[in-house]
Amino acid sequence: MYLTHIKIRKGHNIRISGTPIDEYYNIEQTKTVSIQPHDFRYIKPKLLVKTGDRVEIGSPLFFDKLQPDIKWASPGGGEVKEVVLGERRAIQKIIIQLDEEEKSVIHSPIKYQEISSLGKTKVTDKILEANLWPLIRQRPYNKIADQNDNPRAIFVSGFNSAPLSVNLDFALRHKQSVFQAGLDVLNQLSDGNVHLTFEADTNCETLTSARNVNLHTIDGPHPSGNVGIQIHHIDPWKPNEVIWVVNAQHVITIGDLFLKGIYDPSIIATVGGPGVKNCAHIKTRTGASIETFLSDNLHIDDNRIISGDILTGKESDLNGYIGYYDTTISVVPNSNDREFLGLLKPGNDKTRYSVTNAFVLKNKTTFSFTTQQSGSLRPMVPINAWENMLPMDIYPNALYRSILAEDFEEMEGLGLLECDEEDFALCSFVCPSKIDIGSVIRSGLDLMKDDG
Repeated sequence: MYLTHIKIRKGHNIRISGTPIDEYYNIEQTKTVSIQPHDFRYIKPKLLVKTGDRVEIGSPLFFDKLQPDIKWASPGGGEVKEVVLGERRAIQKIIIQLDEEEKSVIHSPIKYQEISSLGKTKVTDKILEANLWPLIRQRPYNKIADQNDNPRAIFVSGFNSAPLSVNLDFALRHKQSVFQAGLDVLNQLSDGNVHLTFEADTNCETLTSARNVNLHTIDGPHPSGNVGIQIHHIDPWKPNEVIWVVNAQHVITIGDLFLKGIYDPSIIATVGGPGVKNCAHIKTRTGASIETFLSDNLHIDDNRIISGDILTGKESDLNGYIGYYDTTISVVPNSNDREFLGLLKPGNDKTRYSVTNAFVLKNKTTFSFTTQQSGSLRPMVPINAWENMLPMDIYPNALYRSILAEDFEEMEGLGLLECDEEDFALCSFVCPSKIDIGSVIRSGLDLMKDDG
């Protein structure tokens, strides 16, 4: 049922070169995969495997000591090659060497017509049994959902607006049946509504033909694809409530579990950015080796490799692995060069990047961004730069100050618990003071979480 159309006016689409095309780039399949516990907030992981153990796709690798029922499934079948430990023996990553013929843990499949009669308890138990509960996250805090909560609503964003990200119209093509099954499963987890949002001009039948959910169309620049922005405009979070969110591709993963009885870690990812030769979509899997994406696919050697999009991803390297929730590998050339008196050098909207040019002139020219920040951290200049990028009824300047002051009452009153750092990433991008407001938002959420 179509309910609303949302028009987002604030925000900005960064015109970065290296946008992935809607074609698949063939790569060598990964020989190792990894799960990295630091991808998950507020957990205390406890290992269930050791180096040399044999695992199947779907086997549990570790669990959360705070919620022992929540375990993490192996995205590959083979031998545990290495368990990398950090300071104080904190688990950094679990690396699995894949077999040529991988085996999977088999669960009982469910007929499609039976899904709608399962009820929350059976659905929850099945997802927990398959070690796939981490696919479901919650707001506030953007952490793994508590299976004992009753969410007021569940949101699925069928639109990626972040730079260089997966085109879901392309990635979800011909996935109607399994995607619908995943949506029907989510319907069993909440007494409220399941909301699916996608672009107004989409031609993806997987999205437009979805049933038993509330359908919403959205139009506008980034961050319109962020699920937090969509929640704010469709069904805003209220105190003492939780809202669950699931990535669109993970809806397919859940659908596969119920229809086929297996965990299929396959995902569609993108590789892109100014440092990449062949910018395209890639068929890969959760936790794949980044080296397989970029082998013989870089213009130069000196790059910053990011697991995730360029605004919110984490820095990695060729020896790293794609994050659990990531579907993008972004590559930007490193640069420490800065033009002398660059502000006085002549130029125009085609030679110099400007957010104003992008809005006023609608220029389509793309730019080869580097890691150069053109300045360092400096005192805050409140000139509405943040406000123009944040399509939420929130005062980012006042919220930022309240977090620095650790004023819990003020933070909550200004709407911190409705936020996530990804919603403020553009504010950091345009900030004339070079303030990383996203990390400040996360520190505020951490303070609120610790305070209970």
